[in-house]
Amino acid sequence: MYSELMSTPERLIEATRELLWERGYVGTSPKAILQQAGVGQGSMYHHFAGKQDLALAAIRRTAQELRATADATLGIEGSAYEKIASYLRRERDVLRGCPVGRLTMDPDVIADDALRAPVDETIDWLRGRLAGIVQQGVRDGEFPGALVPEEIASTIVATVQGGYVLARASGSTAAFDAGVRGLLALLAPRD
Repeated sequence: MYSELMSTPERLIEATRELLWERGYVGTSPKAILQQAGVGQGSMYHHFAGKQDLALAAIRRTAQELRATADATLGIEGSAYEKIASYLRRERDVLRGCPVGRLTMDPDVIADDALRAPVDETIDWLRGRLAGIVQQGVRDGEFPGALVPEEIASTIVATVQGGYVLARASGSTAAFDAGVRGLLALLAPRD
């Protein structure tokens, strides 16, 4: 499944990332990780202290990837509205859900301070990045001065995460797409 050129630790991290997204922490057994990574039995414990250590590396990698993707879509040239639209409309595997957002619903991740930390940090980072863009839009007169950037940023994150939930529940991307269209209609600059 993974390239022969990929190191064993990389294969283990990538396998764990996939399994956490698919099955959650409890459903991701060391045996499943080794099988998915295509490595021998002792490999995990040779490179990582155990399942939690490997899961933490995988969660950190997933968080870094989400930040990089969000930063790329939010960092485009254009107005605040165009940046937010770029983020909301970017290509996503909607029916699979958000790999970071899904971790918030995993009781074993949330109960573990170390595993939860990169999830919290990423969501906080995203809200902060979005709030800065909304603030830019308020400053530029694009958005009404009464908007509270932090609240709008939370609304954007909630729309995306809630859209994933609705899409997964219905087996269709329609609810996600409708949420994005609705939020963009609310944020659209008025002439």
